[in-house]
Amino acid sequence: MSIARKWVFPIIRILVFAAIAAALVKIAFFADPVVDDAAKPTGEIVEPQVAAALGTIQNDVTLTGTVANDSPVSIKATLSGVVHDVYVSPGQQVDAGTEVLRLRAEITNPDGTSYVDYETVTAPIAGVLSTFTALEGQTFSVGDDVGKVQPATFNVSGTIAPEQQYRLLNKPADAQVTITGGPAPFTCTGLTISSAAGSGTGTDGSTSTTTVRCAVPTDVTVFPGLAATLVLAGGVADNVLVVPITAVEGSAQTGNVYFVLPDGTTEVRPVTLGLNDGVNVEVKEGLAEGDLILQFIPGAIAAPPGMGTGECIVNPDGSSVCK
Repeated sequence: MSIARKWVFPIIRILVFAAIAAALVKIAFFADPVVDDAAKPTGEIVEPQVAAALGTIQNDVTLTGTVANDSPVSIKATLSGVVHDVYVSPGQQVDAGTEVLRLRAEITNPDGTSYVDYETVTAPIAGVLSTFTALEGQTFSVGDDVGKVQPATFNVSGTIAPEQQYRLLNKPADAQVTITGGPAPFTCTGLTISSAAGSGTGTDGSTSTTTVRCAVPTDVTVFPGLAATLVLAGGVADNVLVVPITAVEGSAQTGNVYFVLPDGTTEVRPVTLGLNDGVNVEVKEGLAEGDLILQFIPGAIAAPPGMGTGECIVNPDGSSVCK
């Protein structure tokens, strides 16, 4: 036992310490080569693509509007002369053709003789005489206003952004109108789209206001000032080639798309456009079904709300994640 304590145990301790020292030297100076971590990110950033596909475009333009009285209609003098007789008074209800007043004029012939002519002026439409101040003996010329008739009819009008008119090149003749808190939706006829100059802050001191207006049917009860929603049908295209409007430079008639080539690069291709619904646009010429194009125009400042940033990560296994 004394021999073991004197020789065996010390030798064993020396061997253990030697093994530990050798291991430390190997780790410090002779480490194994580093193996690439398979989990290391190796994806690349690419721009998202979309394929041209068949679909349906329903080009409905929705506007907010207001109900208003139709404008008064002027009663025009049809003879240059003096008022001989007055048959109505302000605020009176009149029908179309109601006699309003009679004008008297002395007419001189080329040979110097003369005669007296009379002309009866009538109301052009039915309504209320909102303005009428003509008096007997008052003089009027042909075309002068002798009064105004306020019709008992209404219209719905709203404003539209000038660029939205590209969606209404085939101008509709009517609109579907819903009155807030009012009757069931109805068809508003006689639709007009007109532009007028108004005050603004542009370099020329004016801006353009485009107004959509249509007539409320006489059997629909409305009141001035009511809020309304107008839906203008700009057309429907079924089973046509469509792409997102974010992928096209231009949104009416002509445009450009970024076609993806087999090697992954892109080239600009002109396309002929049809209807668009504010999200997708019809492509009439320039692409075929299945053609890949960039989903977003290169260099676009920002993607539309809800569309993300347009940046995708493609992983080595072929999968991708888009922001």
